[in-house]
Amino acid sequence: MKKGLFIIAAFFCVSSLQSQVLISLIFGDKLNSEFLEFGLEGGANFSTISNMGSSKTNPGFNLGFYFDLKSRKNPAWMINTGVIVKSPMGAQDIPLYSLNDENLDNTFAGGSVNREIRYFNVPILIKYQFKNRIYLKAGPQFGLLAKAFDQFKKEVDKDDVIYKKNIRDQVHVIDAGLAIGTGYHLNVGNGLNITVQYYYGLVTVMKGDGPNNQYNRSLYLTAGIPIGRGKAAQKKAEKEAELNKVILPEDKN
Repeated sequence: MKKGLFIIAAFFCVSSLQSQVLISLIFGDKLNSEFLEFGLEGGANFSTISNMGSSKTNPGFNLGFYFDLKSRKNPAWMINTGVIVKSPMGAQDIPLYSLNDENLDNTFAGGSVNREIRYFNVPILIKYQFKNRIYLKAGPQFGLLAKAFDQFKKEVDKDDVIYKKNIRDQVHVIDAGLAIGTGYHLNVGNGLNITVQYYYGLVTVMKGDGPNNQYNRSLYLTAGIPIGRGKAAQKKAEKEAELNKVILPEDKN
């Protein structure tokens, strides 16, 4: 249990994705068992913000780790949770607005604005896996704001001029909504999980005087792989073999 808590804390403390992968590889076999599956997952996500006029989808990549906590009475039922450490949301080509600076406004007149909001997302989903290895899952998802910025861009003399405006103070620190997904657990190797998941935000993105009808929406296409599952299974088999080993007394005749 202490090692599991250490892993979760470490994931929040390290700043690089390489560190997350390294920690998972080192401690993954300590977390996998008959009723617990731990692994890394990542893929692509396509996000939008509702009610933003003619804005477009913002594509990005996500990476995190997951836990499948299986029911001891019926392992087909489980709680699927973890942390999506890298998960950019937002929208592209949002309506251009004034920067309250005449020079900047003139520079980016006729340009474009992309909004990117980054959260640490924590889904807490009920998951059911059928005998054919197809699974369904649904439940709440919570997000903790990390960064938020608008990127202004315009081409001037065949060069791109870019200006980033920090809007973190204008965005709600906590996001929350509902997630629903389906996928397939491959019966190959350690068992790769292929998932399609949709997030429907229920908390408005902007604070105060900002629009009160804009919500995060995101479609996730991910692949998850257990870390250390094979090693954990090998250790379990060796332990069982040791326990079942019968030492016969020496024949004194």
